Amino acid sequence: MTDRERFEVEALGRVIGGRVEPTDDYWGGTQAIIQLDDGRFTSDATKGLEEFSHLEVVFRFHLTDPADLNLGARRPRDNPDWPEVGVFGHRNMRRLNWLGVSRCRLVKVDGLDLHVEGLDAVDGTPVLEVKPWFAEMGPRGEVRQPGWVGEMLGDYYAPGAE
Repeated sequence: MTDRERFEVEALGRVIGGRVEPTDDYWGGTQAIIQLDDGRFTSDATKGLEEFSHLEVVFRFHLTDPADLNLGARRPRDNPDWPEVGVFGHRNMRRLNWLGVSRCRLVKVDGLDLHVEGLDAVDGTPVLEVKPWFAEMGPRGEVRQPGWVGEMLGDYYAPGAE
């Protein structure tokens, strides 16, 4: 690929509350609000959303040090017991476009405030997209992953000490 396509994306809201520092584990029970921009949206934008149990949220890792970008292979969480994998073989924040994707529980909709639980984004995080989770859009067929993933993420959504 010789032409690098570039485009701009605008945040449609921010995460309010929840955790203030990104950490690797214990996101379970974390509650926050996705506050949509009231300068662009009205409450009509969230009409019907309360019928869904979960959201898929795309956000920007805004606290990541740009000097920490690694497009090659590395060991997840720098654990010597796990294999080196390339940037596309894991889901950490050290990515070219600094984008994260999370699926979280929708607790309630209050106008443009989306109360969520289990969103692994911190207070102040720019939210780029919010979509309701459709079960039909989930994986089809057998799901497989290497063993180190389950070992690494065993406590990811365990209850935290908030």
